[in-house]
Amino acid sequence: GVLGSGDFARSLAVRLVCSGFKVVVGSRNPKRKASLFPAAAEVTFQAEAVKKADVIFVAIFREHYSTLCDLADVLAGKILVDVSNNTEINHHKESNAEYLASLFPACTVVKGFNVISAWTLQSGARDGNKQVLICSNNQEAKRTVSEIAQVMGFTPVDMGCMSSACEIENIPLRLLPAWKIPIFLALGLFLCFFTYNLIRQVIHPYIREQKNKLYKIPIEVVNTTLPCVSYVMLSLVYLPGVLAACSQLYYGTKYRRFPDWLDQWLQHRKQIGLLSFFCAALHAVYSLCLPMRRSHRYLLIETAVKQAVEKKMTIWVEEEVWRMEIYISVGIIALGLLSLLAITSLPSIANSLNWREFSFIQ
Repeated sequence: GVLGSGDFARSLAVRLVCSGFKVVVGSRNPKRKASLFPAAAEVTFQAEAVKKADVIFVAIFREHYSTLCDLADVLAGKILVDVSNNTEINHHKESNAEYLASLFPACTVVKGFNVISAWTLQSGARDGNKQVLICSNNQEAKRTVSEIAQVMGFTPVDMGCMSSACEIENIPLRLLPAWKIPIFLALGLFLCFFTYNLIRQVIHPYIREQKNKLYKIPIEVVNTTLPCVSYVMLSLVYLPGVLAACSQLYYGTKYRRFPDWLDQWLQHRKQIGLLSFFCAALHAVYSLCLPMRRSHRYLLIETAVKQAVEKKMTIWVEEEVWRMEIYISVGIIALGLLSLLAITSLPSIANSLNWREFSFIQ
């Protein structure tokens, strides 16, 4: 059973029907809403839908839970799956699932499917995250909902008892929680190196020689800054491991807890490494674009004119040619190795490697 007629309720009904379940939808206006649901799903009034279903997905907002109180006697003994989310983190003192359980003590409430989007339900488990987080105080109810999730093509994850519902409801509202510190770190390093390179390449020549080199800011100064950020971020990936090893050697045990700052640093290594690769990739793209600049063409023509005026047949310098060829070649190899590190840190790839293979690549 599905109570509700919103986007999520419609997507849920479509996915359940496609998975072979018999679906009945409860709506306050069944005639008007029937055309929105698949033909195989029965759309009727909420009271009728509740009578026909054993497992009921409550796909309505928390504010409307009280409208179901008239159905309390019919709902008794049934499994209610709360799929709702809030608009803010910890918006209420108790989770939506716990609130629903307090309204219907004769029912068994299970929290689940709230981390899955309506689009993912429509397209199946091929799109988005396959995991469905589930929690409840009743093991049998959790097992039933988990089996439904598996048949739908998702991977159920048991998050424990109902006290975990608040954490599950906060997950869709968080914006890259593991990336905030690494991103701020990368931005801080970028600003520091950008300021230094700006002074060195633009401001200093202007003060000393009155040369206007502001045109270097968008491409050249940024391109000089990116590799600096990249290799510092890469060093910050491996430094905490060294510090952790030194700490264990100093205290003579590996069971002593690390300081909070070191523990947080160790947990953010993957994100720091991926940001290092991102900066390195941008540096490669910027480097390829250097000869495309209008300023580079002007300087090239100016050099050619000077060579013609001075009647020089060639300005070939063997040492500089070899130095640049080797420099670019080593840079390409370094970017390739960094790409390998970045790819193997992705969960989908890392999960296919055993510990020895992962350590070998590192």
